[in-house]
Amino acid sequence: MLSPKKVKFRKQQKGRMTGAANTGNTITFGEYGLQAVACGYITNRQIEAARIAISRETKRGGQMWIKIFPDKSLSKKPAEVRMGKGKGSPEEWVAVVKPGRILFEIGGVDKATAEKALYLAKYKLPVKTKIVTVEMVNHGKATQHTVIKVQKEEVAAAPVEAAKPAAAAKPAAPAKTK
Repeated sequence: MLSPKKVKFRKQQKGRMTGAANTGNTITFGEYGLQAVACGYITNRQIEAARIAISRETKRGGQMWIKIFPDKSLSKKPAEVRMGKGKGSPEEWVAVVKPGRILFEIGGVDKATAEKALYLAKYKLPVKTKIVTVEMVNHGKATQHTVIKVQKEEVAAAPVEAAKPAAAAKPAAPAKTK
């Protein structure tokens, strides 16, 4: 199961889940993805159950990427314990999910297999999700692959621009006298 190797603080505050996901809201590696529609916590056990469902349906063909990681600890007090006496001990690790976040990605399989696999994984998770494709999510947004290609093209064109001196481009203005 997924859990962090080391954390700075054992216990965390719950916080608020407001707004949409700013990061992780594009498909970067695969062709199909499972996108969260609502916010919530997904435990490491639920992530593992969804991973198993996807790999079983794809018969371990193609590739799968898990785009979330349970790095937040949730603490609970034992049953039938009176109020007070401090915060409970950490019980489970969860990933905080906001609307728009891509949870899983699949690539290298046909559309029917990918949709069936993500459909099965959808029911293992406590948040509402939808199945999306690269075209649906990345409309107009640059993906990681296109950004790398553009950077390589800019680097190839950069020496031509650097050869021109910057001072020769604009002549100096004459000084004013009385």
